[in-house]
Amino acid sequence: MQKIINGIQQIGIGVTDVNAVFNWYRAHLGFDIMVFNDVATANLMTQYTANTAEQRQAILALNMGGGGGLEIWQFKSRIPQPPKNSVQFGDLGINAIKIRSGKIKEIHKALKIIKVTELSDILEDNHFHFKDPWGNRVQVVDEPYSFVMNDGNSGGILGVVIGVTDMDASLYFYNKLLGYDTALSDSSGVFKELSNGKENNFRRVLLTRSNNKSGGFGELYGPSQIELVQVLDRVPNIIFKDRLWGDLGFIHLCFDISGLDVLRLQAEEEGHSFTVDSANSFDMGDAAGRFAYMEDPDGTLIEMVETHRVPVFKKLGVFINLKTRNPQKPLPKWMVKLIAVHKVKKDI
Repeated sequence: MQKIINGIQQIGIGVTDVNAVFNWYRAHLGFDIMVFNDVATANLMTQYTANTAEQRQAILALNMGGGGGLEIWQFKSRIPQPPKNSVQFGDLGINAIKIRSGKIKEIHKALKIIKVTELSDILEDNHFHFKDPWGNRVQVVDEPYSFVMNDGNSGGILGVVIGVTDMDASLYFYNKLLGYDTALSDSSGVFKELSNGKENNFRRVLLTRSNNKSGGFGELYGPSQIELVQVLDRVPNIIFKDRLWGDLGFIHLCFDISGLDVLRLQAEEEGHSFTVDSANSFDMGDAAGRFAYMEDPDGTLIEMVETHRVPVFKKLGVFINLKTRNPQKPLPKWMVKLIAVHKVKKDI
């Protein structure tokens, strides 16, 4: 058995109204494939939810243009809490999500028309920032990969921006355990786009993976990026300090992985043992598989999912079964495209 990282499966985002968030991302950023909409109790996550098994509703939304999805996550048994401080670049945790677009001028114009907050200009290296209606920071990156051509101006999740305290330790973690071994850029100084009105000094490193071989749904996810940001002249806040996993904001970064047992042993050797492991097949609504969590050096939650089954025509009992397939072989494109039957064409 070997470890195969198929790509970023999704980013978890804690919200107060799961339907409203899905509707906005569907309408404006093309996340219109609802893989599942599930209400359940998070029994295995109690160490991150104050030793209480909390009930939640979760929608997994995909953009068939290519990229990871959004797991839009809402507590049903408590009121989710906001960060104690406004999230700044360099704070510890997920600062922003990256969304790919091959039509960056068009998507920028469309977002300007709907008057999203803190919309930046398109910067010289072809990306821009804005905040969604709930204050979550989004970076749109000019990146040409596409899984299927669609009518929208954007694709799915390209990656994340993560705040760290020790760049070298974090570089080692994301390289050794998750394969992000290639630095596309490594720069230090004052960056207007990161400073939020304050001239802080940063080191920022943009990472990708040299090994893009993947199986299963890897071609849907496509290449990915992780940008690590360390603020050098300010003590960063911990975004989820005194809050629960599932509270408001970006709650985890999730990878689709084959060979989870191999990664488990590697993580133990590196001092990052899994903190949660479902170990056997679990019920993830209409989908099924195994999931686990570990923490990066600053406690940012990394979820890993070994997908076993994905529903296509649930009423007919038709599922894509990955458990019996060669994990190194990508699913045929026509088969992955079947997920598009879950496209949502109007607000829910």
